[in-house]
Amino acid sequence: MKKLASFAGAMIAGTLFCGAAQAATELSLWYHGAGNDTERQILTGIIKDFNGSQQDWEVKLEEFPQNAYNDSVTAAALAGKLPDILDMDGPNMPNWAWSGYLQPLDLPEDKIANFLPGAVGKWKGKLYSVGLWDAAVAIFARKSVLEENGIRIPTLKKPWVGEELNAALHKLKDSGQFDYPIDLGMADKSEWYPYAFSPFLQSFGGDLIDRESYTTAEGVLNGDEALQFGEWWQALFNDKLALGTSQSPSDHETGFLDGKYAMQWMGNWVAVKALEKYGDDLLFLPAPDFGHGPKIGAGSWQFGVSAKSEHPDGAAAFIAFAIQDKYLAQFSDAIGLIPATSTAAELTKNYKKGGPLAVFFDLSAKQATLRPVTPAYAFISPTFQKAAADIADGADVADTLDAATDAIDANIEKNNGYGFEDN
Repeated sequence: MKKLASFAGAMIAGTLFCGAAQAATELSLWYHGAGNDTERQILTGIIKDFNGSQQDWEVKLEEFPQNAYNDSVTAAALAGKLPDILDMDGPNMPNWAWSGYLQPLDLPEDKIANFLPGAVGKWKGKLYSVGLWDAAVAIFARKSVLEENGIRIPTLKKPWVGEELNAALHKLKDSGQFDYPIDLGMADKSEWYPYAFSPFLQSFGGDLIDRESYTTAEGVLNGDEALQFGEWWQALFNDKLALGTSQSPSDHETGFLDGKYAMQWMGNWVAVKALEKYGDDLLFLPAPDFGHGPKIGAGSWQFGVSAKSEHPDGAAAFIAFAIQDKYLAQFSDAIGLIPATSTAAELTKNYKKGGPLAVFFDLSAKQATLRPVTPAYAFISPTFQKAAADIADGADVADTLDAATDAIDANIEKNNGYGFEDN
């Protein structure tokens, strides 16, 4: 009997041990989209599919409001309580990697070979993040309005040059049909300013930082080309071609749809509403070329692995699972953003070849310019935002750009070059 009892006890213990050994390891995922039911439904669907596809890992989701997300991550990093998987706005990635929030993301190169450049986050030659979508900006316009005013319709192969854009804006102003020729979105005093407006600076030949060294803004943010950008930028508001920083958010949201503006500099995330309003009369026009090529912003929200994760292999496995084309297409169809791969685009309603928003995929592929890939960008962004707003409000262009340059250089020096001086 003793032998039988001992054998039975061993069997039970063995069964419990095997059960424990097979239990999935929990992976925590933080996401910025709390309150967005559409995004949540898709993301929880991906998590459910991943958890059901294997027995090693179980992803658990925690959501945060977007406006509180970055502060929550910073606080958690200081407390040593980061999750396994983070999502992040693309241009923030280098700062988070430099600050020790992230570790490199171990994905085979072929997993991201077909991705739009803006959906891949690399810093110092290492992959840290990858996104399920990107975004692109275009000039929203109406074909009938341009034709009535004798304005050439630009194409991706032959965009407007700066002089053509200026002439078009003045023609539209002189028509007397609109409150302003173009809505630039000046009400959105956020990351929109560097995302949407610094490409104009770069098309003039300037930049937010010297991308050869990443240690100074001297000569690029306050050089001759940057001054030309600043003078042009200020003239838009002095000449009443665009409404400035006094614009209200509601006016920005509906002004183009209500016919107050002839054109709008805006992103693909609102393109469906504009299509519903104007149908076949709506055009999505490429960025103008001010001498150094037409440029638009790139880089949207992406997934990465926190530096504190003890299970980077599991975190990477989830990210690799989430970036399948079918999920990229689901997000695109649901929230209107650009799928990160051409193959995913062909699975969507709007971005497949011949689709009503396919032009945005081409714009992202051919005109997109990443914001500076440096930890300093967290400081550069609000500095440029203030400079652009001040110039729009009438501040001296040279003095404002010099002050912004000095502030950025001081920040870089204070942080010992953010590691670039070792290059």
